[in-house]
Amino acid sequence: MNVFKKFTVLTLATMFVITSAFAGSAAAAGDTLKGKITINGSTALLPLTLQAAKEFQKLHPKVSFAASGKGSVTGPQAVKKGIADIGACDWDASTDVPGFKAFEGQVANKVAVIPFATVVNKNVGVDNLTTDQLKGIFSGKITNWKDVGGADEDIVVITRAFGSGTRVNYQAKALGGGDIVKKSKNYKEVGSSGDMKTAVATTPNSIGYIDLVYVSGDIKAVKYNGVEATADNVINGKYKIWSYGYYMTKGQPTGEVKAFIEYIQNKKFQTTTAKKMKFIPLSAMK
Repeated sequence: MNVFKKFTVLTLATMFVITSAFAGSAAAAGDTLKGKITINGSTALLPLTLQAAKEFQKLHPKVSFAASGKGSVTGPQAVKKGIADIGACDWDASTDVPGFKAFEGQVANKVAVIPFATVVNKNVGVDNLTTDQLKGIFSGKITNWKDVGGADEDIVVITRAFGSGTRVNYQAKALGGGDIVKKSKNYKEVGSSGDMKTAVATTPNSIGYIDLVYVSGDIKAVKYNGVEATADNVINGKYKIWSYGYYMTKGQPTGEVKAFIEYIQNKKFQTTTAKKMKFIPLSAMK
């Protein structure tokens, strides 16, 4: 079972402790890096974090990790409280964004490019949605799939809870700043990307949104204004629903934290591991 599959079957609050059991024989002699790195925050970035930690430990077996995902805002909050070394976040939390004040004194380190996709249950016959149609669905003005080219079935809206970086980016870019309105009927909030995947996969007539790394045969990504949610379309500028992923640190990172961030930012990791996981290399963006 790979790291991503482990994530999808465990709860969002689970703490992943990556020990030296992953350490391989490739560790360089005389390696001086040691210590424990604690990472909290974005569930969109968690699969990347877990895989990078696993690889990093093969090179530096005296460094251990504890990683958890509970929504982007919890990342910089944990750094501020001093309970995490790295706060994974889907926005630059060192600056103000709609709904959230800047976290003073924190440094935003770019580690990935995250494409997001509108997803539906596999029973939904719609393959493309426009900005206006999505605004109508998530604002509660459009409640039946027949009004956007589908069957005569009620739409079940599934969204992320407040504080989710995926929600922040989706509202800003897919909905053009439009609201996600809570309805008493056919509306559900989930706490993590893994929960979103499960909810859309198991709820007929549902729609949600998620980062591309989680899209598999269980759920279907639909086109946005006729454009597929692919890495190539993000890079060529045709697909607009994406963001940078950040590791927030208290001041400039040092020691093993700095080394781990630089490992993820390295071209080799970006163009191999990250790319295979459907993240986009930082160097690909202009």
